[in-house]
Amino acid sequence: MRNGTSDSKPLPEGRELPPKKGPHDPTEINPKMASDIHYWAEEFGVSGPRLHEAIRVHGTHVSKVREALKQHKS
Repeated sequence: MRNGTSDSKPLPEGRELPPKKGPHDPTEINPKMASDIHYWAEEFGVSGPRLHEAIRVHGTHVSKVREALKQHKS
């Protein structure tokens, strides 16, 4: 969690974490970039391996992966 709400050390009073950095490309997931996998796995609420599997089956376009993961949860 951000802003010291997890079990990590809280930030000093008056200090905040920088805003969450977005993906390199907001329409495509680059499976070779750890930062993209981390961002999108958190965004979709899935594990990295689950995201990789969805990318393998459905491609790297964010909307296709999002829809596939939604249908899989249902």
